Amino acid sequence: MPFDFGIKDAIDILLVAWLLYYIYRLMKDSGSLNIFYGILIFFGLWIVVSQMFQMRLLGSIFDKLISVGALALIILFQDDIRRFFITIGTHRKFNFLTRMFRLKEKVDNSDPVVMPIVRACMDMSRNKTGALIVVERNMALSDIISTGETIDAKVNQSLIENIFFKNSPLHDGAMIISKKRIVAAGCVLPVSHNISIPKDLGLRHRAALGITEQSDALAVIVSEETGGISVAQRGVYDLRLQADKLEEYLTAAMNEKPHHPNKAKEES
Repeated sequence: MPFDFGIKDAIDILLVAWLLYYIYRLMKDSGSLNIFYGILIFFGLWIVVSQMFQMRLLGSIFDKLISVGALALIILFQDDIRRFFITIGTHRKFNFLTRMFRLKEKVDNSDPVVMPIVRACMDMSRNKTGALIVVERNMALSDIISTGETIDAKVNQSLIENIFFKNSPLHDGAMIISKKRIVAAGCVLPVSHNISIPKDLGLRHRAALGITEQSDALAVIVSEETGGISVAQRGVYDLRLQADKLEEYLTAAMNEKPHHPNKAKEES
């Protein structure tokens, strides 16, 4: 029987290879790489037993384990799967789909919105006042907003600094900015368990990374220890920012344009 291999088969192999590589990256970032290797070994044994040697009894057992195991993996890695679909949905090549449904909800990125945040962060940096500000983009943060106190006020430098003042009851949580307004403060964010996070970065940085792993939001962090200003987006940090770079990130976020930060570096 002649070996029939066409362009469709090549595309099939490339897509499977890409999918396996993407799953590998997700599990590596979440510290579950050994589980990935275990799954590959299990699938290899299943193919050998069921397809090559055609062992009916052992093959049927493996078939049952595969069907049950698929459901178990979905439950076990629900956060990673959710992140996978968020990454696809917020990818710049698919942003036109979002814009089609949000033509009337364009965000004004004028200086009255961006510059008060920049000036507040620079002042808090000089005073070493810790802060965590999250800018909502395409994905709604309703669940996060509900964990804090409703503010619903215009973006104002003095208000931002007063909320994060050390004696303020809301200073430990995150501030959420949506549609040019401060909608809530004192919000609780999901903490990232990424093992590659530098050990000198504290809970604010982990929370900032956590929300950007689970949404397309941008998070601005002011370190209470060093006064350094950082940005987290798409599960990656950009540390030690100056005012112009912070303004660039915020402007991109207000315009709903993806801006890719560099890999995290230790903050000196």
